[in-house]
Amino acid sequence: MNSEGLRLGFLASRNGSSMRAILQAIAQNDLAAEARLVVSNNRTAPALAYAEAAGVETAWIPTKHDPQAADQALTKAMADAGVNLVILSGYLRRLGPIFLERFRGRVLNIHPGPLPAFGGEGMYGRRVHEAVIAQGLGQSAAVIHLVDGEYDHGPEVARLELSLAPDETAESLEARLTALEPGFYLRTLQEIARGERVLPAG
Repeated sequence: MNSEGLRLGFLASRNGSSMRAILQAIAQNDLAAEARLVVSNNRTAPALAYAEAAGVETAWIPTKHDPQAADQALTKAMADAGVNLVILSGYLRRLGPIFLERFRGRVLNIHPGPLPAFGGEGMYGRRVHEAVIAQGLGQSAAVIHLVDGEYDHGPEVARLELSLAPDETAESLEARLTALEPGFYLRTLQEIARGERVLPAG
């Protein structure tokens, strides 16, 4: 992908913490990429205001009342912006089949737990950390993966493992992994941009 350059689109429902880290890196020439578009399903998402202030094009595409129309609109918006890699940064809606087909193998998500054991529908946020703690595991992980039509199912791109403390709680684990995710996402994109990491077949 480095031969054609990274042209990034972002999907965020709230703050978009990883998106912010990536936009900062682009502005500081720490990531060879262009930020083409930031889209949210939430009109008041802080991620939109942040992107606008950074000079990045934004769009609000509601998904609740007409998912099919939203699927078409999102696909068109990203395609028209020339996006070739989509970054999910806390996007809380399931992507539609039109979008997933158009951007097959080009949509990345980060999951706050080891996959595939701690993924699937309903496994998000603190629920993942609670499940990891309940299993008595010695470590957890953040996993960046390609997005397909099933929750947390696409091929793994990169993994960041984190050892658990003896007195680890779901709350402390969530805080620690959440703090590490933006930097991990950024490092993975830097490796992709340099050609050091190749995306698996979607």
